[in-house]
Amino acid sequence: MELERFLHDLHFDTGKVFPPDWQVDWEDAPLPYKLYYGLSEIMLTQYVPLLIEKRDAYVAPSLAELGQLLWYVYGLTQYSQTVLNEENKEEGVNYTQSLRRFVPSGGALYPNELYVYIKLESVQEGVYHYDVAHHRLKLLREGNYDSYLSRSLKNGCDISDCFCTVFVSTVFWKNFYKYNNFSYRLQGLDAGVLIGQLLEVSSQMGFSSRVCYQFLDRSINHLLGLSEQEESVYAIIPLSINYSIKCGENDNRKEIVSASELCREVPLLMHPSYNRSKRVIDYPMLRKLNEASMFETTRSFVKIKKTDSVKCSLGTKLTFLPITKGLSYDLASVSRKRYSPDIDFIIGKVSQIQLSTLLKETFSFSYQNDLDDIHGNEENRVTLYGCFYNVEGVPNGVYAYENCVHALKKITQGDYRKFLQNGLILPNVNLYQVPLCMHVVGDKGHLKEYLGYRGYRIQQMEAGILVQRLLLVSCALGMGGHPLLGFDSKKCDKLYRIDSKEKTSLIQIPVGPYRPRAWLKGSLLT
Repeated sequence: MELERFLHDLHFDTGKVFPPDWQVDWEDAPLPYKLYYGLSEIMLTQYVPLLIEKRDAYVAPSLAELGQLLWYVYGLTQYSQTVLNEENKEEGVNYTQSLRRFVPSGGALYPNELYVYIKLESVQEGVYHYDVAHHRLKLLREGNYDSYLSRSLKNGCDISDCFCTVFVSTVFWKNFYKYNNFSYRLQGLDAGVLIGQLLEVSSQMGFSSRVCYQFLDRSINHLLGLSEQEESVYAIIPLSINYSIKCGENDNRKEIVSASELCREVPLLMHPSYNRSKRVIDYPMLRKLNEASMFETTRSFVKIKKTDSVKCSLGTKLTFLPITKGLSYDLASVSRKRYSPDIDFIIGKVSQIQLSTLLKETFSFSYQNDLDDIHGNEENRVTLYGCFYNVEGVPNGVYAYENCVHALKKITQGDYRKFLQNGLILPNVNLYQVPLCMHVVGDKGHLKEYLGYRGYRIQQMEAGILVQRLLLVSCALGMGGHPLLGFDSKKCDKLYRIDSKEKTSLIQIPVGPYRPRAWLKGSLLT
């Protein structure tokens, strides 16, 4: 009951998840990346092509191409310096500095880490950590672990057919130091946008991928040498040069595999790492949720019934959007240009073609996962609603997007910018200047019926995948998007009339034109 109450407060009463005397110790902040020392390393090339080109099919990638993929997914791409608005300018100008990546992150704290199990002829086979700070690989464990991994995953995914398997982990302290317990909500979304970028880049390069949400947590953490009190894997993504990744979709294996049994097959790792903080505060609720979310045996693996996915609700108040051609854009260029405006939004007219393209392309990207069918789509469990203002051919109002018929279902008409602005907990975005305010909507029970407490973080990750796709398409259309969690979800649920349907608003994304920000920035690779 304690954990259920906590997850409820994360969405509907966020003030309760913060201690009343909470103060951020900025001087003792951790690094936004993990550093291992004393391990053998492989330097990745510092030359990263400005274009992400599709490779020849069925040709094993080089180490340089793997480095290119890792950098476009999660590498340090930019150093920026921004002027802070100060009331008293006589004291001088203050600046804030940050290291940026191509994916958004709450507070630019990047709580996730990437690990890779590599099988390339030019590289020693084994498990590596992607050292973001130096764009290199650190060898954690040498050897072949195909069987170990396949037995740890749902459906016995054929890892032997993959040249690389990516592990997305979460380091709890990296954003707990600032957001306290609210960081748990951010961590799943941050992992999701990271996965979304990985899916985009790997697809652009011609690799097939599969997102594995269900695995034996302790055996995977043990393989990587992670202390589950500090860090835990949230998702595993095998990559292959073949058309698809082979998995036993029916998963009729009689053997029940346990994490404890697998852990005994490989020795314990104790590699020292550094995070800079001298004082790490305990986070008992995050530890409890992580423990409650773990799968100990393969008996816990489930398949979500297709009948429980979001259905179209055809009615008389549908506005059918124009059919548009598929949007083609340079992913590398869009990734570089993508930007999260806040005070920089400027009101502008959005054409119906732009809106149609934005919604269609956001949902056009499907991905393999282990929750449903081999070609499961993220829109099955999360969808988009929006408040629109100044859109050509669409009356100002509140709408639900019906993906199955590419139409808008009108909920109510009117200008709701003031309503949305008043609902912001931290008014760092001027929503009066935003024509499109989107909300990702999902099941209020967070898939708990099927996946227990693990369902919460999976739902957040699927929402994050959708958000990243929305941000990339917005940028390709010349607009910016700013993901927000500091909004009143109760009010939005009532506005969309989904509170009685056991649905809820998971994240808010204002989208629209913006003016360039005054800042100094520079690329970190050539």
